[in-house]
Amino acid sequence: MAHQDEHRHADGHGHGHHHGPAAPASARLRRVIAAVLVPFAVAVVAGLVVLWPGGVPPHSAGSAGVGFDQRTVRGTVVATAAAPCQGDAGKAVCARVSVRLTSGSQSGRTVQQTVTPDMAGRWAVGDKVILTDSPDAPAGLRYAITDADRAVPMALLAGLFAVAVVAVGRMRGLTALVALVVSFAILSLFILPAVLHGRSPLLVAVVGGGAIMLVALYLCHGLSARTSVAVIGTLSSLALIGVLGEVFIGLTKLTGNTSDETALVHSLYPGIRLDGLLLAGVIIGSLGVLDDVTVTQTSAVWELRAANPELGVRRLYRAGIRIGRDHIASTVNTLVMAYAGAALPLLLLFSISQRGVGTVATSEIVAEEIVRTLVGSIGLVASVPVTTALAALVAARDRVPAPAGAAGAPVVHGHARHRVRR
Repeated sequence: MAHQDEHRHADGHGHGHHHGPAAPASARLRRVIAAVLVPFAVAVVAGLVVLWPGGVPPHSAGSAGVGFDQRTVRGTVVATAAAPCQGDAGKAVCARVSVRLTSGSQSGRTVQQTVTPDMAGRWAVGDKVILTDSPDAPAGLRYAITDADRAVPMALLAGLFAVAVVAVGRMRGLTALVALVVSFAILSLFILPAVLHGRSPLLVAVVGGGAIMLVALYLCHGLSARTSVAVIGTLSSLALIGVLGEVFIGLTKLTGNTSDETALVHSLYPGIRLDGLLLAGVIIGSLGVLDDVTVTQTSAVWELRAANPELGVRRLYRAGIRIGRDHIASTVNTLVMAYAGAALPLLLLFSISQRGVGTVATSEIVAEEIVRTLVGSIGLVASVPVTTALAALVAARDRVPAPAGAAGAPVVHGHARHRVRR
């Protein structure tokens, strides 16, 4: 009877007694969150509409094509044989490679290519290759082997990745894959063509990155106050990264023209601001890691609150920031190592140079990576206290019921707390 009386007394406060997921944040907090995110989402959609490029524009080289812009066909190596190198006195040995075309207007035809000594041992009978196709060139020079055809093994690897993600993550893994597809669609259909059309790379990166962030986070983690806090934390950190990137790219006089790829793009599209392209790369490159940090911090705070509903804002923040410090240490190191791994050949060249460390570090090609790494890392570090504080404020106002079946666990109903007695 005492047990029933306590339930009737609790119900008198106007709250049903049920166990389940944490209730949403208060109506006032939801309005505050919406006041921040709705205008941002509207601005992102408006930016997509206004800046939508409508495809890749033609470049200054016309339809001739250079580098990656050349038309390509596929083929299969059917024979190889040693052959003298053209124009060589006779010491070097090249290879004559016969390739049967498997795509293009001349599919089924067999063409022959003489490849240089450094490439002679690469091709064997049965290998799939990619050839450039120059229809206006002389017949003997129309086709040239440029690379291996990796379509099948790459598709196999992507399939294994998808199976692993869905097998472990189940529905959450499936939504993550969908979000990944949407992110690549935004990157390839909006961000890259818009930059080539001459739009501001910074504005394009902010709009495109905002769209990727909203789709990825809400699709993967659901429409909730918890996800909204992660979105706000990510947004504030991206704003900081954008400001710092703009300032230090200007102070360090970085041009962004430090590779053959950027030089080629600039020659084809002279109107592109390469320093703006560098800043856009910093913002987009930081987005994925920021999502990880903000979602993890938000989830940690909510789980702490669920484990102990008595925790207030200050205690939630202190507990969450202790977790965040460990996350900062590992994530920053991961980010630095990722950039170092990508630039490993460059680091090897500088390790054998006769220049001092200071001279090497301040050269543009290295300074660009340092600025990219440090600006992104500052944004990551800042995201932890900001997101943790926001999560603590919101989670402390959630009504978190006791775990189902917990004997003696406190059941929270508004301001009334009762202990269930068995």
